[in-house]
Amino acid sequence: MSASLVPADPRRSTVSDLEVGVDALLMDGRIVHVRPVFEGDREALSALYTRASPRSRYLRFFSAGVSVDREVQRLVTPGDDHVALVAEHDGLAVGVASSEMLSGAQAEIAILVDDDWQGEGIGSLLIEHLAAVARRAGIQELVGDVLASNVTMLRTSASLAPGIARQHGEDPSVVRIHIPTQPDERALAAAGVRDRTAEHNSLRPLLAPTSLAVIGVSRSRSGVGYEILHGVLAGGFTGRTYPVNPHAKTIDGLDCYPSVGAIPERVDLAIVAVPASSVPQIIEECGAAHVGAAVVLSAGFGETGPSDAPTESRLLASARRHDIRVVGPNCIGLINTDPFVRLNATFGPDAPTPGHLAVATQSGAVGVAILDSAERSGVGISTFVSLGNKVDVSTNDLLSYWYDDLSTQAVALYVESFGNPRRFTWLARALSTRKPILAVKSGRSTAGRRAGTSHTAAAAAPDVAVDTLFRQAGVLRMDTLGELLDAARLLTEQPLPAGDRVAIVGNAGGLNVLAADAAEAAGLQVVELSAALQQQFADFAPHLAGVSNPVDLGADASPVTIGRAICALGSSGQADALVVTLVATRTNDLPGALAALAEAADDQPHLPIVAVVVGGDSPLKLGRRNLPVYELPEDAVRSLGHACRYARWRRQPAGGQPVIPGVDRRAAQRIVAAALADGAGWQPVAVTHALMACYGIPLLETRLATSVESAEETARDLGFPIVMKATRPGLVHKGELGGVQLGLSNESAVRQAYLAIAGSLDEAEPTLALQPVVQTGVELVVGVAHDALFGSLVMVGLGGVHTDLLGDRSFRSLPMTDRDAATMWRELRAAPLLTGYRGTPAMDTDALEQLLLRVAELAEDFPEVSELDLNPVVAVPDGVTALDVKLKLRPAEDEPDPYLRSLAIRRAHRPKH
Repeated sequence: MSASLVPADPRRSTVSDLEVGVDALLMDGRIVHVRPVFEGDREALSALYTRASPRSRYLRFFSAGVSVDREVQRLVTPGDDHVALVAEHDGLAVGVASSEMLSGAQAEIAILVDDDWQGEGIGSLLIEHLAAVARRAGIQELVGDVLASNVTMLRTSASLAPGIARQHGEDPSVVRIHIPTQPDERALAAAGVRDRTAEHNSLRPLLAPTSLAVIGVSRSRSGVGYEILHGVLAGGFTGRTYPVNPHAKTIDGLDCYPSVGAIPERVDLAIVAVPASSVPQIIEECGAAHVGAAVVLSAGFGETGPSDAPTESRLLASARRHDIRVVGPNCIGLINTDPFVRLNATFGPDAPTPGHLAVATQSGAVGVAILDSAERSGVGISTFVSLGNKVDVSTNDLLSYWYDDLSTQAVALYVESFGNPRRFTWLARALSTRKPILAVKSGRSTAGRRAGTSHTAAAAAPDVAVDTLFRQAGVLRMDTLGELLDAARLLTEQPLPAGDRVAIVGNAGGLNVLAADAAEAAGLQVVELSAALQQQFADFAPHLAGVSNPVDLGADASPVTIGRAICALGSSGQADALVVTLVATRTNDLPGALAALAEAADDQPHLPIVAVVVGGDSPLKLGRRNLPVYELPEDAVRSLGHACRYARWRRQPAGGQPVIPGVDRRAAQRIVAAALADGAGWQPVAVTHALMACYGIPLLETRLATSVESAEETARDLGFPIVMKATRPGLVHKGELGGVQLGLSNESAVRQAYLAIAGSLDEAEPTLALQPVVQTGVELVVGVAHDALFGSLVMVGLGGVHTDLLGDRSFRSLPMTDRDAATMWRELRAAPLLTGYRGTPAMDTDALEQLLLRVAELAEDFPEVSELDLNPVVAVPDGVTALDVKLKLRPAEDEPDPYLRSLAIRRAHRPKH
């Protein structure tokens, strides 16, 4: 069987496109550029092999006497069965890797890394990129022969394919390694460790600098640069600070330097506040001085329009060349309240209180609002980063950094656009297993999307895709910043609820009722307390207004009674969270009640507790546990609902990607390539059914007829009664257009139906589909919608004529797990119809889940599947069958890879030779 490493449509891989390269982080935080090898790379590759030590050449070729010229010729020679990638740093080739197509679905790899660069992850990085190219070309496995003494390469392969057995051939000194191109959960976990290590080392100079320079500080003690310097000094930055201004000797008692290169030590961080036109040159000077990171506050780049985008591109190119990570431009700076750092490099009005919430925002104005509201609501900040135009450092980078940040207990995001949303999903899901992520995504409304686009020069994402992405990653989406900060007050200080049961107690009966209503709306259970516990309340407070839950202690309840009630509920095991409502009157003791609440809460460290205090002065937090205090019961309970939802997500099993049997990817690849060669768009029945068959997607037996006579003959073969349908590609709502005839019980009915459909289509002899009548069941719809940025979404919903009317649907993004398939249909309002409703039999939901996983596998293998609509899918007690299917194909675009280690993509000009 012949095969090719180069996809039929070369746009299917950003790495294999000869005009594109990607920048990627090494383990020590330095940046290399990975790109395809060109003919003009001969000299650089020859130098790489010449620099290699005899041992490195021996480990690569199993012999020290290899012809460098022959190997270089092999690398630079293009071919459909050959891919070669080079990693370069500041123009120097530091590693090269290649793969050669073998028979079947394998490709053989070979790698060489510069001796001076070994141990920094270049080998694993190049293999990851080779695997990405191979994966998009349908190659399932990379293989290679490695000397048993090549411990480094064996360790690298083991980290890329954990648990994959190695093979020894006839020669025991040689080991055959196998690396699947599609990483499994263990491989992704190992990739996550590499990614986080690289990101942490890369961002350390940015977020935990030991020295910094403020470039563009005015002598007049005004302007952004001076305000930044003032904030750094006033905040007590623990490192050394250097103002830079070529026209000043000292500023605020600090020696001032004419350039960053004149500073007598290597500086970790440069904060740049100069006109936009000067920034690329400043970054170049920072590179020459080995600065590790830069925050560019200046505006006037890509956010103002295409005319200023080249300046931004020059900034990025210079930064990447010199291993500089950049925040901004067009941002308000960053903050790290860690006592070992104490960095306030923003020009916001106030410094935040130290705490445990990390914040990333694309909008500077929203960032100021978050900091101001956090201070007023008692939320402490660990880290704050204003991302601005996101030319380099993005939300994805910060998610990796915050994974191991001990100061951060929760993460808050304000998002206007996504660069690589599929990678965001992967990274956010990993972080959410440790820490909650709270997000406000702007652009829900048409006006919001319009404003977001003009403000960020990036189109807002489809809202259903954002909701799906967040839900799968465990991200808590908030409607407002206030809602986000209310939830953060709870999630940064309190333990997670063990379940959804909530008890409500207090001296305010009306507030208790409002809290109970809010709890039900938030999906919480206000369970009735046991008779024994109710009796316990009655014993120490015999005149209680209510004891079943909510527990109304009465407006004049004493602090002792309040404390005893909280202790009784906390120790009962009958509640997973507690809402305490207190109202101040002239006849009760609010300060005493607050003290009793704080003392009782200290004895219940496992129980999340929120307080609602009305009518008197109270702190924002109570006691040693920092219990959050809210002004309204709805705010408190809504925050508790978010905490329960997140805890519920944490408790769920992660699920896995099962191996789908009976999939013929090679045949599917030929079908898709041939179909696109004939023209993109809605596909004919033959192509659609052939592709579905490659993935074992169950379709009802369908035969085609092209005339009245062939329709009659086909109907006799199928057996009456039959159904007749139009097959014109892309025809939607064919029933409404007269394109469906049901219950045809004889040849005369078949003839009349054929002529009727032909008339409705205005075709003399259309191609029509004939199918047998099937058993009645539950009609569903299963489909795929593809977005070039977000990838494919898989959908299941109530089908047939109810699809658009009721809108009962559930979505998942890729990759899908068995857990996703199991929960999707359960989210439908119509789910009871599948499990046996009012005496009807239960449908085969296992078969439905298998169908969803097969559709997801097809969508993941082929982003060319632009739209897929299986409607209706009939579920019966012994299986599921799709009665109709529509398929739309289009060439795949340059799309972000969720697992590929790469920074924001920049276009690389082909070298001139």
